[in-house]
Amino acid sequence: MLRISRISLAGLLALALAACATTPPPDLTPPPGKRLDAKSTLEGRR
Repeated sequence: MLRISRISLAGLLALALAACATTPPPDLTPPPGKRLDAKSTLEGRR
């Protein structure tokens, strides 16, 4: 019984480490630029 509990504990520890190690990297791309609507585009050309 003690051996089964140690094996299951080791398995849970390995599973927890594997779950923490596979986090995706952060997205470092900048957000898209502000899109101008038709009214702003026409008024900006003056």
